Amino acid sequence: MQPPLPAPRPVSGVLHDAGWPGEARAALLCSGLLLGVALIVDAGAHGLTLLRALCCIALSALLLVVLLPARVSAAPGLLTVQGLWVTRSVRTDRLAAVVWPADTAQRLSLRDADGARAEVDLRVLLTNPALWLRIEADARASRERGTLDHGAADLARLALHVHSETARTVLRVSGLG
Repeated sequence: MQPPLPAPRPVSGVLHDAGWPGEARAALLCSGLLLGVALIVDAGAHGLTLLRALCCIALSALLLVVLLPARVSAAPGLLTVQGLWVTRSVRTDRLAAVVWPADTAQRLSLRDADGARAEVDLRVLLTNPALWLRIEADARASRERGTLDHGAADLARLALHVHSETARTVLRVSGLG
């Protein structure tokens, strides 16, 4: 059995997913490239019509909607996941449930005492350790207050997973792994 991990240091201010701008640019680039290639191929093969151009634009827009990731930010006591049309906020200092089905999903589902829900992609937490530490500290506060009644085991398992992946990444980057 491993010794318990030390409590994370509190961090002030709002934290954002540092990888989101790059992923959003990549989604825009992919959909723009699809639009350009589709218009060029269609114009060369059949002659471009308004209906075909609109279909190419719709296909490109659909690809953008599929590829554009949700924007995740965390303030002390609050996690916000902003999708294309929906923004969900969860009070992380008053969590009621944390669900992470490790064998089936790569998403962490959070529900607060007020019933608000949000889901976070695990890759966001792995690539942003400060964001994870903020969520973990707030979840620890929820557990101490007694509001976290479901998912303490999932939270502990996820904490071990995130910390071990972060350590592996540090070792790999430093050339020791």
